[in-house]
Amino acid sequence: MMETTRPLGIGQAQADTVRVAHPQSDLLGSFSGDPNFMLSLARGLTVLEAFSERKRPLTISQVAQRTQLSRASVRRCLYTLEQLGYVSQQDGQFALRPRVLHLGHAYFSSTSLVSLSQPILDNLSARIHETCTLAILDGTDILYLVRSEVQRVVNYSLGMGSRLPAYCTSNGRLLLAHQPASVLDGFFEHADLRPRTLQTKVSRQELESCFERARELDYVIVDEELEPGLRAIAVPVRSAAGIVLAGISVSVRAAKVTEAEMVTRLLPPMREAAAAIGRLITS
Repeated sequence: MMETTRPLGIGQAQADTVRVAHPQSDLLGSFSGDPNFMLSLARGLTVLEAFSERKRPLTISQVAQRTQLSRASVRRCLYTLEQLGYVSQQDGQFALRPRVLHLGHAYFSSTSLVSLSQPILDNLSARIHETCTLAILDGTDILYLVRSEVQRVVNYSLGMGSRLPAYCTSNGRLLLAHQPASVLDGFFEHADLRPRTLQTKVSRQELESCFERARELDYVIVDEELEPGLRAIAVPVRSAAGIVLAGISVSVRAAKVTEAEMVTRLLPPMREAAAAIGRLITS
């Protein structure tokens, strides 16, 4: 039986269906004529998000290419952000400054899911001797809120606020499986579906089949679709009302842990942890 979900309706926030740092010029244009929509603020946030997936400084041209905003608009946005202390500039290269952390800290410090989940994930990680994460769906990505690391199994650092594409991750596929049709339509319209490995599923038909399977099993295993040699399992975290709010995932090296072992050894304690978090969520 399919559980009730918290819809992320397209009308609620169209920006949520567009992956961070992907061009949003068409999206901004869709608000033309709305007297309550601050286009200059939206452009500034779009420029700020252009840095989210890059670890090196960007030029005005590179930001304009990533956002599909005009160079003149990007220049004004970067000038303003520099004056406010959110970016720095040296020889035409712009980079984020620590001040941007205030924006994310306000969310994490005010979200009870983070504080409630951390000790439970720490206990789970100690119990199964594997790294555990908790993530939510944010547009076409998953957003990591909590992490309890035993050892790094991926080739990049994933801390609070890190993002990965939803279509090829266990948490993402699990959370997408519990979204209404309107949200999935928006996801497939905007998601950058491309092979990350030889195993990555990228067609809508394949992914929708995976979503159906996820609802039947109430867990997801993704085998070497995000990164070669990486296998991950995810379970849903539900509120008392049965709404799927987040997912807990565990990633392992495929050469060391089989799918059968993930189901027998990891799945039961993961479900216990998810239930424990769910009991603490009041909304």
